[in-house]
Amino acid sequence: MNNRLIIDTHIFLWLVFDPTKIEKVKLDMLKSPKNRIYVTSITFWEISLKYNLGKLELEGYIPDELPLLADKMGIDIMPIDVDTFASFYKLPRPESHKDPFDRIIIWKCIEEKITLVSKDRKFPEYEQYGLKII
Repeated sequence: MNNRLIIDTHIFLWLVFDPTKIEKVKLDMLKSPKNRIYVTSITFWEISLKYNLGKLELEGYIPDELPLLADKMGIDIMPIDVDTFASFYKLPRPESHKDPFDRIIIWKCIEEKITLVSKDRKFPEYEQYGLKII
């Protein structure tokens, strides 16, 4: 394996429902057998919460089915452990970015020294704190 990559929630959903939304360079990296791809456990909580609130439709799926689907797609699920939650306070918070789901994924990537794959324009603000992003 060359790289370990964590995909954020929207990249995961695009892989499932519309991979054409992902830039070719990123999609090639995600499909490469040289790379190990992860989605964090918090992604499934975010999806479930937004689905419950009516903010997300899953086109023929329910949230319960997505972890198995990730497995079938060859995407490993990385748990968010108690140490990550307990040390989360160390991540500085730019005023422009308050999303707690994004921020815990960012913190996990920084802690584990894993590259994050995202299209979120706010994420590069965290590179100064050690985030590697594609």
